[in-house]
Amino acid sequence: MAIDTVDKLVNAMGNNSSRLIIDKASLANAAAGQFHSLWLATGQPGQGAIPAAAAVPNHATTGAIGFNQQTSPATSYLAILEGLCANAGVTMEIHDRLAHMGGLSGTVTTAQTVDLDLNALTANDVVARRGESDYSDVTWWLEWYTGTGGTAVTATVNVTYNDGSSGNLSAISLAATRRASFMQPLNGFIPAADSGKFIRDVNSVTLSATTGTAGSFGVTATRYRAALYKPLANARFTADWAGLGLPEIPNSACLFAVQLASTTSTGIVRATGKIVHG
Repeated sequence: MAIDTVDKLVNAMGNNSSRLIIDKASLANAAAGQFHSLWLATGQPGQGAIPAAAAVPNHATTGAIGFNQQTSPATSYLAILEGLCANAGVTMEIHDRLAHMGGLSGTVTTAQTVDLDLNALTANDVVARRGESDYSDVTWWLEWYTGTGGTAVTATVNVTYNDGSSGNLSAISLAATRRASFMQPLNGFIPAADSGKFIRDVNSVTLSATTGTAGSFGVTATRYRAALYKPLANARFTADWAGLGLPEIPNSACLFAVQLASTTSTGIVRATGKIVHG
C-alpha cells in the first residue's frame, strides 16, 4: 500500500515512522568541491568497516542508517531531512550503498580485479534497491579508505555496460594525496562512443604509476536518494517531503551520507529526519 495522499503521509509522520539520526565527526584532509564519504567517520551511525571482497551491505551493516523493515505491500519513504554542519556551503547527500569492495593498492600498476557486477549480485534486496533495470539509477565511485601516497596518477577503469559490452572509461586523473573518505564519481567518464549506456559492472582498475603508498581504495555502487544543502555554518536547514521528492526507501537499503565539501574538512555533521512507512 503506497503512501499516495497527503492524509496518509501526515498519518505516517505521526504514527508509523523510523527516526533517521546522523551525528558524525569531521574528517580532515578533505578538498573543496569534492565528494567525501562519511562511511568511516566516527559517531552515529557507527563507523563502517573497510570492505574486502565484493559485498552487498544492508540496513543492519555497521555504518548504515537503520530503519524498520516493512512487509509487502507496505514500503518506506524519506519524508523529512534536517541538519547542520560546522562548515558553510556544504551539501549532504543520502545514498543507498548498493555494493562495495576494497583493498585496491596505490602501488600496483597492473590491472587490479574488482568484479562488482550488479547483474550477478542478488543478496539483501539489491535488485529492487538498484532501481531501473538498465542500471541508470546507479552511481559508481572510486572510494578511498586509507591514503594512497603523494604521486599523481591516471586510473583506467574497465567496465561492463547494461547491454553486455565492455570497455574502458575515459582516463581519470587522480591528483596527488588522495586520502581516506575521498570519492571519485565514475559515471561522467563514460566515453562518447558509449554514450547512452549505463555501467553494470566495474571489472578492474589500472593505475598508470605507483602513488608511493599502498593505502586502500575500492569501488562502490550507490543509488542517490536525497540531498540537503546547508549554506551557513552551524545553522539548521530543512527539506520536507515535497523538496525531497518523497523517495522510496526499499527494505534492506544501506543508507549513508556523502558530503560535498566546501573546505579542507567535512565538518561536524548533525542531521535528523523521518522515514515513513505505509
